[in-house]
Amino acid sequence: MVERTSAAVAGALALVAPGQPLRDGLERVLLANRGALIVVGDDAGVLSICTGGFLLDAEFTPQRLSELAKLDGAIIVSADAARIARANVHLMPNPAIPTSETGTRHRTAERMARSIDVPVISVSASMGVVTVYRGNAKHVLQSATRLHERIGQALQTLERFRQRLDAAVATLSALEMEDTVTLRDVTAVLQPAELAARIADEIDSELVELGADARLLRLQLDELLDGVIAVRRLVVRDYMRAGPAVRSGSGPAAGADGLQTSARSGLEHALQALGRLTTDELLDTRRVAAALGLAPGQHDLDSALEPRGYRLLHRLPRFPEAVIDGIVEHFSGLQKIMRATVGDLEEVAGVGETRARSVKDGLARLAEATILDRYA
Repeated sequence: MVERTSAAVAGALALVAPGQPLRDGLERVLLANRGALIVVGDDAGVLSICTGGFLLDAEFTPQRLSELAKLDGAIIVSADAARIARANVHLMPNPAIPTSETGTRHRTAERMARSIDVPVISVSASMGVVTVYRGNAKHVLQSATRLHERIGQALQTLERFRQRLDAAVATLSALEMEDTVTLRDVTAVLQPAELAARIADEIDSELVELGADARLLRLQLDELLDGVIAVRRLVVRDYMRAGPAVRSGSGPAAGADGLQTSARSGLEHALQALGRLTTDELLDTRRVAAALGLAPGQHDLDSALEPRGYRLLHRLPRFPEAVIDGIVEHFSGLQKIMRATVGDLEEVAGVGETRARSVKDGLARLAEATILDRYA
């Protein structure tokens, strides 16, 4: 599963995003075919492993950075990259700190980043690349043009998965109303939903590097991802293996988020298991079934499954999640909820006559709309 860029790394990338003075300075260094080693931070921790050089305390400008890169030592800038603190500094990180780099400048940069919690930037003259280190993370900067191309292609791919997901969700809704859902139908939703979420994570990581230039692309990403995470979560809640019922209280207010402790734990476990699957494993129905905690006998594509009803009830307007949880827990299945009378629904804590009628009328309208869409 692709992990989102950490806040610390995102902050470092924001400083070197296109249009930022530090990025302009780095590009000047590259154009001059020079190398550089830059530490972004001038606190006591940084200075404790530095020696030599000279104190500047001058306003940062890209031109000054480019000129100072002519010197052999490292350049120390302030944490906000607004001032150049020192230049021609010799860095002395602990040589016992492991590093995967081979070049002297890159090895020093990686060890510095692992020694102190500040970004360290290495500019390679021979390879023409800029590498940002923060903690154990390493990120090679790409040109803005290349980033736009990559993000554009990824957004197109995400759009195709979103279209596939929307079609699968519409089909699943109709089948749930007809009580004819199989594992094939559930995986047809979970597979594109999980893949879309992973692509979105990759795009998000690259948007961080674009900084302010990513505003319109981020709006497009948010639009394509809208509802995807919620659908994935609700489908997993509907079909994952049920754990033992454990009440932490009574009524719709029981539990901070409407989920019982055991059910919440089971949901997160299933989502994590789904997220750990590789792309090839995600296309294997048995792997998806195992992530949901289904019994081996339910791993067949045509195995019949019954939804609990979380997803469709969440489509009803103005229904608190605690009330939805109470209805699902009381009836233990979507078909029972659909067959329940107004009086039956009123027996659920927090559901009065008005809400009971809203459930009946809302599910009836959903059934009519989804079936018409499916067979129109």
